[in-house]
Amino acid sequence: MRQQIVAGNWKMNNDLSQTESLITDLKNAKKTSKAEVMVAPTFTNLYKAFEALTGTDIEVIAQNMHFAENGAYTGEISASMLKSVGVKTVILGHSERREYFNETDESLAKKVDAALANDMRIIFCFGEVLADRKSGNHESVVESQIKKALFHLEASAFKNIVLAYEPVWAIGTGETASPEQAQDMHAFIRKTLADKYGSDVANSVSILYGGSCKPNNAKEIFSKPDVDGGLIGGAALNADDFFAIVNAF
Repeated sequence: MRQQIVAGNWKMNNDLSQTESLITDLKNAKKTSKAEVMVAPTFTNLYKAFEALTGTDIEVIAQNMHFAENGAYTGEISASMLKSVGVKTVILGHSERREYFNETDESLAKKVDAALANDMRIIFCFGEVLADRKSGNHESVVESQIKKALFHLEASAFKNIVLAYEPVWAIGTGETASPEQAQDMHAFIRKTLADKYGSDVANSVSILYGGSCKPNNAKEIFSKPDVDGGLIGGAALNADDFFAIVNAF
């Protein structure tokens, strides 16, 4: 059975005191599902969060990393730096990184290779914008993003990769992705994997939904057969909302 996962991406939110307060709330929350739980604070608070959550079943993960091990890359963070503060999982390819920081499928392939070389787990993000959805190109766009960034890998690499589908058109646009649309795309993603690596690999990879998942829609979305959890944005900044999503399984 595939692992159910709910990961909270805190993005560029919460200073140190706010991080400590949210972590306290998370530690006091009641978990009733078997889902794996992750939170991704900003870089400056990773170690404090790791210390505070040691001994709990909440994993601290990173929002991004560079593909180089070290060097003249001002402001960047390497995989080994993340591991040195206890972080073993990293989000790569988030739609905001692609849009605002010009990350490409080619540069993301290098980041994927670097993370795997450092024995890190990856939550790899991808998804189409509104124009792609309206033109009917959404499947081909998603297929291209997956193939260009991941299909150079051996099948064994996918034991350390979680996929996260982000319908960018349904995030902050007023448009809404239905649970059925989420299921259709997740099924397509799994078929794309199966065509390349076989059904055993495809059926073992967790695929998360990253399109405005909230307490009031999480249960219906998570009930779909190819949806294995969520990559949560705004709702992850409130412990009650976040654990309502975690417990939606």
